[in-house]
Amino acid sequence: MFRAKPGLTAVCLASIMALTACSGRSSGGLIPVKETAPGASAVNVLVATTRKPSDLPGQLYSGERDDEVNFANITVSIPPDANRKIGDVQVSSSEVGDPSRDFVALRTERIDEAQALKVLHQSLRHARKKEVLVFVHGFNTRFGEAVFRMAQIAHDSNLVAVPILFTWPSRGDLFSYTYDRESANYSRDALEKLLQALQRDPDVGEIDILAHSMGNWVTLEALRQMAIRDKRLAPKIKNVMLAAPDVDMYVFRRQIAEMGQPRPPFTLFVSRDDEALRISRKVWGGVPRIGAVDPNAEPFRSQFSEENITVIDLTDVTTDDRLNHSKFAESPEVVKLIGSRLSSGQSFAGKTGIGEKVVQVTSGAASTVGSVAGIAASAPIAIIDPETRDHMGSQFDHLGDNVGDTVRGATPY
Repeated sequence: MFRAKPGLTAVCLASIMALTACSGRSSGGLIPVKETAPGASAVNVLVATTRKPSDLPGQLYSGERDDEVNFANITVSIPPDANRKIGDVQVSSSEVGDPSRDFVALRTERIDEAQALKVLHQSLRHARKKEVLVFVHGFNTRFGEAVFRMAQIAHDSNLVAVPILFTWPSRGDLFSYTYDRESANYSRDALEKLLQALQRDPDVGEIDILAHSMGNWVTLEALRQMAIRDKRLAPKIKNVMLAAPDVDMYVFRRQIAEMGQPRPPFTLFVSRDDEALRISRKVWGGVPRIGAVDPNAEPFRSQFSEENITVIDLTDVTTDDRLNHSKFAESPEVVKLIGSRLSSGQSFAGKTGIGEKVVQVTSGAASTVGSVAGIAASAPIAIIDPETRDHMGSQFDHLGDNVGDTVRGATPY
């Protein structure tokens, strides 16, 4: 803990160090391997990006900004389930990884817009649903890391939609927070155009959006622009999921208000122990970041209710992420929850509160397994939405508190 009040340089340095995306990193990771390993899985990722192409081995695209939107088609090999934990993205520090242990590329190709459309339509023809999931990554993310995270989410959530990665020019560098923020602003028009193109495509039946950290800024700004320009959001957008948004709470409220109605269901994943957002709050003048608020406290509870935003509080969920900033992807329970909701065509709110479902699953595991491990392994997630609380009342609050205490006491940190 800092005892003396730090100067601006110290605060910025602390924020940069806290907002790191991961510890062990590869320089590129996208040099294709000749063959995959037995039991490995393959996920195809269609990419749209505002990054400049790179000639460095295994990088494909850099962290610099391009005037054009570029495209890529990449097939990722994911290690056999026996060699990894759900939520983990394992990468090699060498140029070429081992497919039995690491995420590796099987194929990488830069393509133009016409080729990207062809890949999209082919993927939709083979998909169970005519649905796409657009993922927008956060700060300090290199191109290969964004591709692997998209593949991990698609694989671990059993995604039935076609995964599309929108990756903006993050330099993937601890000392480039301000550059990344400006790159996010730079890329909002391109993301809006991508969403508009998907809306116009007759082969696309539904669009879901998942954004993380600073990627929420890109996403919210693109949606705000769309609503102002067209007087509505694209009707095919069915779910907007905002994970750990690094967004000023007051700006967030204005962005949502300016989108107007009708609006698709918005789901907000928050965690009060998010260390990255705690430091970001210091950088931005002490204003709370919306991804780290207490959804039961006022004025947030009333605001979320008025705007019909479902909030999933992940504070009691434990993952290997020491910053508690990527729980949405690294928690097996949460990433599976996202996949199950999308595959069933449901939002995270509804007549049967999703919080009720979590309580029922947790209660069933407790009575069947009869152990702390059974509760912790089920779904230690507190869902804060009005319908759930109306249905469950004080029992929901009591059980949520007990599960939170149990998980905190039973899970190593």
